[in-house]
Amino acid sequence: MILGVLALISVVPMYFYSEQVESINRERLITNERLLQNTVTRSLADDIAQHQESLHMMLGNLSSALQVASGGDVTAEHVEAPELRALLEHFVSSSPDLAYATLLNSESKGISAGRIAPDAFLQRDLVRAYDAAREGRAYSGQALVVGSGKAARTVMLVSTPVMYAGRFLGMIGAVEDLQFLIHRLQEVNRGGLTPYVVDSEGRLVAGATPEYATGQDMTNSEIVRNFLEQGSQAQLVAATREFSVNEGKTSTKMLGTYSPVANLDWAVIVQKPREEAYRGVFEMQRTARLLALLAILLSIGISIFAARRITNPLEILTASSRAIARGDFSHRVQLASRTEIGELAATFNTMSEDLEQFVLDLKRAATENRELFMGSIQMLAGAVDEKDPYTRGHSDRVTRYSLMIAREMGHPEEFLEIVRVSAQLHDVGKIGIEDRILKKPGALTPDEFDIMKTHTTKGANILRPVAQLKAMIPGIELHHESLDGRGYPRGLQGEEIPLLPRIIAVADTFDALTTNRPYQQAHDAEAALRIIHNLSGKRLDPTAVAALAAIYERGEIRIQKPSVVVPPPAPPSLVQAPVTPSSAPEARADIVAAVAEVSPR
Repeated sequence: MILGVLALISVVPMYFYSEQVESINRERLITNERLLQNTVTRSLADDIAQHQESLHMMLGNLSSALQVASGGDVTAEHVEAPELRALLEHFVSSSPDLAYATLLNSESKGISAGRIAPDAFLQRDLVRAYDAAREGRAYSGQALVVGSGKAARTVMLVSTPVMYAGRFLGMIGAVEDLQFLIHRLQEVNRGGLTPYVVDSEGRLVAGATPEYATGQDMTNSEIVRNFLEQGSQAQLVAATREFSVNEGKTSTKMLGTYSPVANLDWAVIVQKPREEAYRGVFEMQRTARLLALLAILLSIGISIFAARRITNPLEILTASSRAIARGDFSHRVQLASRTEIGELAATFNTMSEDLEQFVLDLKRAATENRELFMGSIQMLAGAVDEKDPYTRGHSDRVTRYSLMIAREMGHPEEFLEIVRVSAQLHDVGKIGIEDRILKKPGALTPDEFDIMKTHTTKGANILRPVAQLKAMIPGIELHHESLDGRGYPRGLQGEEIPLLPRIIAVADTFDALTTNRPYQQAHDAEAALRIIHNLSGKRLDPTAVAALAAIYERGEIRIQKPSVVVPPPAPPSLVQAPVTPSSAPEARADIVAAVAEVSPR
C-alpha cells in the first residue's frame, strides 16, 4: 500500500512529464538528422556536377585550341603534328584528375597522352564515345576500374566532338580519375555516414569503403530502386526515407537520402543505421525513462526498508536454500535470531554439514573407482604386452602417441578419454592367440597370419558385454582397417572407418616402425615418418599423419636410436618367390606397405 501511494505521487507525474518532453523533442531531432543527410548529399551532388561542368569547359577550350593550332585540318598527315601533341600533353598534366586524353580525327586516327593505357573495357567505351561524337553529341561513359591491386583506379571517359564550320573533324576524349570523388566520400564516411554514388542503371560508381566495388549492382537496395523509379523526376527531388537492408537472415533498418546529379543521371546516396541516426532521440528516451525508473526505485527502496525487518530472515534462509540446490553444500546460514526462524536456520546448517560430508564421500569413491578402472585396464594391457616379447610396452606407447595425435587435432577431453582407453586395450584380443603363434620368433605362415588377424575381433568380443566400453570398441576392432579397403577384419574404405581407429592406426604404425620386430629392424623416427607419409591418404588418415608429424617436429616425441637385432632365419615352410627386375618396383611397394601396415603382432 505504501509503494502504491508513493508511485501515484512521484512516478505518474514524472511519466507524463517525460512523455511530453519526448514528444516535443523527438520530431525536432529527427528533422535535424534528415536535414543533415540532405545537406551532405546535395553538397556532394553539386561538387560532382561542378567538376563535370569544369571538365566539359576544359574540353571545349582544348577543342578550340586544337582547331586554331591545326587550322581546322587534323587529317592523317596533320593529326600527329608536334604542336597538337604538346597541347594534348599539357591538357593532361594541367589537372591531377586527368589520367588520359586522346584526339581522334574523322578517320579514327589520332594521338594520345596520359599515365594509363586503355584496357579492353576502356577501348569499347572509346568506340561508343566516337560514335556519339560523329552524331555531334558529348559523351559521358560508365565508371570503370583500370589497373589492379594498389594501382587500381576508378575512371570515367568524357568526350566532346571537334567541329569546324559545321564539319566533323574528330573527337577529344578525356579519362577522368574519380579519386577526387572517393576522397570526398571518405571524408563523409568519417563523419558517421555511409556514402556512395550510383548511375542511372543502379550500378555503383564509387564508394567510401572497399566493400563497395565499382560496377556493383545496387538495385537490391530499396533507396536505389526508389531513385531509379523516379526517372526524370529524380532530378527535381532530394528524398530522405527509412528502409531496410537485408544481409542473410539479418535485417537492419536504415535512414538514407539521395540527391541526383543532373548532368550525369547519377545519384549521391548517404545512409546510416536508423538506430545511429536517431541516437539523440533514443538517448532522450532513455534519459526520460531512467528518471522515471529512478523515481520508481526510490519508492521501492523506501517500501523495502520499511518491510526489511520482517523479510530479511526469510530472504537469508531462501538464499541459503538456493545455494544448497545449486550444489554448494559448504554454504551456512548466517542468521542471529532468537525466533523460530533462528532455530530453523540452525537445523538447516546441521543438514548442510551432513550433505556436504555425504557428497565428499561420493566424490572420493568415484575417484577411487576411476583409478581402479584405469589401473585394471593398464594391467590388462600390460599382461597382453608381456605375452609377446617383441611388443613389451607397446600399448603404453600407442596410448601416448594416440592421445598426442588426438589432442593435436583439437578434439575435446571427452573424446581423449575414449582414445586413452581404446588405445590401451587395442591389442587385448592377443590374449586369445596361442603362444606358439604370438611368440614365434620368425615370420608367420599365411595360416598363422590369418589366426593372428583375429585378435581385433577377439578383443572387441571380450569387451562388448561391458556397456561402459561401447564407445571404445571401434578402436579395438578396426585399428587394422585401411583407407584403400585392404585392411581387416571388414575391409572398410575411406570414411567408412571411424575416426577413433584411424588415429590409433597411425600411432600403432609409428610404434611398429620404431621398435624391433621379428620381421623388421627398427627404423629411426625420420625414416618411420617418411614411410608413414608415403601411406598417407592410401592406408592411413592424412589428418592424423599430419598431426603426428607436427608433434615430432616440435620435439614432443623422442625415440631412442634403435639397436640392431639380428632376426632369426625364416622357417623352411615360408618360401619367398624371387623378384624379377620387371617386378622390382611393385615388390618394393609391397614391402613398404607391409612394413607400414600395423602388424597384428
